[in-house]
Amino acid sequence: MKVILKQDVKGLGKKESLVDVSDGYARNFLLPKGLAVEANATNMNIMQSKKEAEKNKKDRELAQAKELADKIKKIVVTLKAKAGENGKLFGSMTSKDVSDYLKKQHNLDIDKKKINLPDSMKALGTYEADVKLYPGVSAKLTVKIEHE
Repeated sequence: MKVILKQDVKGLGKKESLVDVSDGYARNFLLPKGLAVEANATNMNIMQSKKEAEKNKKDRELAQAKELADKIKKIVVTLKAKAGENGKLFGSMTSKDVSDYLKKQHNLDIDKKKINLPDSMKALGTYEADVKLYPGVSAKLTVKIEHE
């Protein structure tokens, strides 16, 4: 009997997959526990429409991430900090500082966890940071640290 899984079933398959199981296993275990539904025409159409909707959503998110990556590449983040005579900062710049600047100045809400700064941002100068926006989509952000 062919069934569509409603949840992940260990040893059988992932959610929303079509699997072929014995009639007894389907009737006595999968269907009564709500782990699967029978693979009739109606349920197959529902499964297809869900997969298409999910694919459209992922395509839309990918397009938005690429658009955001193009915006980020053009931005130069200029942070001001106190530094000693040799240009070394009192403390260091963090991804939170960069995230706050992007939110205030450019109205871009980027999570600080997605900003990957180089470890050596403890002196005045210009640095490049990676911003991971979506799996496979990242952008280079220029971070400039000036004396306050």
